[in-house]
Amino acid sequence: SVNKIQDLIPGMILPGIITNITAFGAFVDIGVHQDGLVHISQLSHTFVRDPNEVVKLNQKVSVKIMDVDIDRKRINLSIKEAKGN
Repeated sequence: SVNKIQDLIPGMILPGIITNITAFGAFVDIGVHQDGLVHISQLSHTFVRDPNEVVKLNQKVSVKIMDVDIDRKRINLSIKEAKGN
């Protein structure tokens, strides 16, 4: 089971919940101590001007782990990659 940042492997697809929406993307709780970021470019296969157009607070989403930086506690996620092509 995934319960800490060290358990995360790029390519994994996990369920999460949107916890915060900013101008540059959305933060997602995936069950580890640190929320991950879905950059605005990774929210949808179509161009997104405002993240609020495609995601809502507390929305359940599937995310793909793109990159993990354990030292800086950064988790980069993608919603569009989790949906496949």
